[in-house]
Amino acid sequence: MKTIDSIPTSKIQRASKLVQTGAKVGVNYLKYYGDKLTKTEDEAKTRLNNNNAEDIYDGLKKLKGSALKVAQMLSMEKSILPQAYVEKFSLAQFSVPPLSAPLVAKTFKKYFGKLPNEIYDTFNLTSVNAASIGQVHVAEKNGKKLAVKIQYPGVADSISTDLALVKPIAIQMFNIKGKDSDKYFKEVENKLIEETNYILEVKQSKEIVSACKHIPNLKFPKYYEDLSSERIITMDWMEGEHLSQFTAYNKDQNKANKLGQALWDFYMYQMHKLKKVHADPHPGNFLISEKGELIALDFGCMKTVPDEFYIPYFELAKKDSINNPNIFKEKLFALEILKEDDSPEELDFFSKMFHEMLSLFTQPFHVETFNFSDEKFFGKITELGQKYSKNTELRKMNGNRGSKHFIYINRTFFGLYNLMFDLKAQNIKINNFKNL
Repeated sequence: MKTIDSIPTSKIQRASKLVQTGAKVGVNYLKYYGDKLTKTEDEAKTRLNNNNAEDIYDGLKKLKGSALKVAQMLSMEKSILPQAYVEKFSLAQFSVPPLSAPLVAKTFKKYFGKLPNEIYDTFNLTSVNAASIGQVHVAEKNGKKLAVKIQYPGVADSISTDLALVKPIAIQMFNIKGKDSDKYFKEVENKLIEETNYILEVKQSKEIVSACKHIPNLKFPKYYEDLSSERIITMDWMEGEHLSQFTAYNKDQNKANKLGQALWDFYMYQMHKLKKVHADPHPGNFLISEKGELIALDFGCMKTVPDEFYIPYFELAKKDSINNPNIFKEKLFALEILKEDDSPEELDFFSKMFHEMLSLFTQPFHVETFNFSDEKFFGKITELGQKYSKNTELRKMNGNRGSKHFIYINRTFFGLYNLMFDLKAQNIKINNFKNL
């Protein structure tokens, strides 16, 4: 794969890259209008989506950093984006051009005052994995194989700039309006800033390992503080294949169930016992070992769940709450889904909309065991997402709904559901975490 010798870091450089990408998208739309004269609407739209996904991803991967991280986050929204975007943006998880060897060496010199071969017994300057904000190298020290994650230069400094550039796209995509919409962007910005703080990530990683190491069939790497810095992390090299590679061929239902239970228990234990959760559940953050164990990686994005959100959120997930109009509406207000200044039309519309969504999405929590391989269940989630993404009535209303905590908690559950479906996990004990 071609390597990168430099990354645009200034506001002007990064903005110009996005302008170039925007120009390509404009050309794709001209082609689309031409295609409509000779092709069906579906054929023309498919080509448009494929071309746009290709050009947008190509532009973002050169920028790396938070712009590419947003693409990664969007790749998890399978019920909102066309499949072409989901497939292309999902590459941001672990398949983007890496930094060149000289740039890797320069980064080490800056943060350790030494070159890699002066720190480790061996160090491979060619990365084995490159994602949105960092890449991984293989090293060895004292006979132990290590994974060394290096953050791309300038990523931390360009977060605010990147989000300012992405903000207009997000506002249009998710119909965000209103004077308090900045709270959502601030939440994303704060989380991205945390993700670039590798000293914090090592601390969070060690806390999670300590708190969750007792969960059956779940493994973690060991992290080395003395070989880490604010932009470099050293941890054990974990042998295994990415979850998405495993699910592509696995036919062993028992193994799928065992892994699914470990994954579900891991998230429920964090959510309910720790009130702090790994809010980045995509396939690139999980490996499957030869023994069929789940290996969890990368704890840069951790979301604390405060009681003022946790309590109404999970009370709303109860079947009795959903079926009681008064309690249901009370919890919607507590979670800022409904607002005191809503019109009668808005109150009625959003009450019905969220009742329909939650009646479906919370089904796993209403039973003792759940079948996450149920294609009908996930098909309904996709249909519902598409239904409201195309709803013209919704576009006229303020789509700025819900507590800021929804951004990462919903991302966590959507990502978890998708991983459970990819595994085709069956007979998952929903409340098994209580016994751990």
